[in-house]
Amino acid sequence: MANEVNLNLDPRGFLEIMPQRAAAFEAASEAPLPTDYPVNKLMRAFHPDWQYARIQKIETHGPGAKSFTLVPDESKGTKELAYFSAGQYICVYLAIGASRLLRPYSIRSAPADAPAGKYILTIKRAQDGFASDYILDHWKEGGAVTLTGPEGNFTYEPLRDAKEIVGIAGGSGITPFFSLAAAIAGGAEDCRLTLLYGSRRAEDILLKDELDALARQTDKFKVIHVLSDDPAEGYESGFITADLIKKHTPSGDYSLFLCGPQEMYAYCDAQIAALALPPRRVRHELFGAPSARLTHPNLKDGAFTMKVITRNSEKEAPCAANESLLVALERAGTAVPSRCRSGECGFCHTKLLSGEVFIPSDFDKRRLADVAYNYIHPCVTFPLSDITIEVPGQKEPV
Repeated sequence: MANEVNLNLDPRGFLEIMPQRAAAFEAASEAPLPTDYPVNKLMRAFHPDWQYARIQKIETHGPGAKSFTLVPDESKGTKELAYFSAGQYICVYLAIGASRLLRPYSIRSAPADAPAGKYILTIKRAQDGFASDYILDHWKEGGAVTLTGPEGNFTYEPLRDAKEIVGIAGGSGITPFFSLAAAIAGGAEDCRLTLLYGSRRAEDILLKDELDALARQTDKFKVIHVLSDDPAEGYESGFITADLIKKHTPSGDYSLFLCGPQEMYAYCDAQIAALALPPRRVRHELFGAPSARLTHPNLKDGAFTMKVITRNSEKEAPCAANESLLVALERAGTAVPSRCRSGECGFCHTKLLSGEVFIPSDFDKRRLADVAYNYIHPCVTFPLSDITIEVPGQKEPV
């Protein structure tokens, strides 16, 4: 059989299949190829560049917090809101005077609300909160809001996390836990959540009635309120200590999730160390830039000049040692890609061309190559001298 052609080894085999290919081409449909494909549609549904919404409803929670129900703004082309997992956040695009900025807020509503066309954001006024003050004072029902797609990893993952979760929340850090509790109550998440929620006084508890209603819906969610300033009957008092965690921790293996201000993390981390949990069992939600004074004991006040180089321009702007470079950039009207504002996501990845900066070690999540080639994350970088940086362009919403 020396003359038999082996189609796998002999290039002459292609000569025999050419007529088959020609016949297949001849029989093919003459309909034009599609201009879009299902995989691209799915990608846009989960990861849109921008989402356009309108404020359907505003609910006030005392003098310092409001909940905003957002629905798609079909007049701007958004027909549905992107899916998300309980614990994720979206960024709100704000134009305040000359400033252009993005602020991340955890989605409070259940993931099942997204296909129904609804997000709920619960936003609390922060001390010196540039964005939160603007939102609480200026957002009105019917107003337009521009959002990014959902981001973040503060989610329950069965391959990593125990089925028993102990949550520690402070202030507006309740919102991702509310979403998780709603997902548990609705059957979308198969886990249990015991939540320790710290507030100053009983009247300061954000979403108390809503949390208690969720707890009545399912025995898989329990909330324990902890009051630091004004003890009251029916509440735990003081701070969330290792002993308090042990008191309310279910027996067996569990994961510990934390979301709240940096001061809470600093205190609770010392308490958690006494529990000797494996590192994979402790999760912190990103909650904005650290305070430079908390993480740099020798920091001195200083006013510096920041030279900003973009693709199309160069300009100078002031920056201070006690505020992040991202804040200084936003105040100067330079639009910078950003998401988490906590040093992790890398959206604000920027080249440091000259000058001295301080990056808190706990927030320095740069790749080794970025460190070697002098790239920084301006959201957690503080100037210690005059600096020059080259920033990437931000795709502006329509």
